Amino acid sequence: MKILLAPAETKNEGGNEKAFSKENFFLQKNFSFRKEVFDSYEKYVQSLSLEELSSWFGIKRIDDVKKYQESLKNKASMKAIQRYNGVAFDALDYNSLNSSEQNYIDDNVILFSNLFGPIKANDKIPDYKYKQGAKLPNMSVEKFYKDNFTDDLDEYIGDEIIDLRAGFYEKFYTPKNATVIMLKFLKDGKVVSHWAKHYRGMVLNTLTKKNVQSITEFMNTQIPGLRLVEIQEKKDIRLLIMDIV
Repeated sequence: MKILLAPAETKNEGGNEKAFSKENFFLQKNFSFRKEVFDSYEKYVQSLSLEELSSWFGIKRIDDVKKYQESLKNKASMKAIQRYNGVAFDALDYNSLNSSEQNYIDDNVILFSNLFGPIKANDKIPDYKYKQGAKLPNMSVEKFYKDNFTDDLDEYIGDEIIDLRAGFYEKFYTPKNATVIMLKFLKDGKVVSHWAKHYRGMVLNTLTKKNVQSITEFMNTQIPGLRLVEIQEKKDIRLLIMDIV
């Protein structure tokens, strides 16, 4: 069983691992595809003015724009699961987990970076900026990664998936031959949107601490603060409607 997770727009700075390289990623035979996107990104970022970059990055402070204008080629990296911060990652609280729990995350969680594509939680990435849905010239990044990684991801992941991604990241990868669990969160009968990230992080934290290894185990696991109210099934997808209590 593998767990799919969305990235975060905000990231932690720094790092002490080596810069962008083949050895930093899983599915190393597909590194040329990552490099193709990376090189296109580098070239495009260097071609834009600060004002254009401000719009493309989706950030206003010029000092931040200048920081992300710098090349990523020599920037130190860190584990992806520690690079990202934000609501879901605060709820997961990776740094507070013990070593066996961190190993569970490292081994079982796959994130979907807008720049680097499918990455394992312990793949090493630099501090970068790539706004969700931003376009590179002559390339739809999400379609490019979907076209070039789906078969290898299917083989790597196997036949059971807990999908904790936001809907946008389905554009990067749609499993073909697996049973998939997805979750929807309700509060007072209304679908939760932004704070759904928090509950996804809570779910992942619980899976980690209980060392859940299969969908059967997951279905028998009580997630604190959540109550299962409905299961909707469509082909190989099982959507769990969870009430926030």
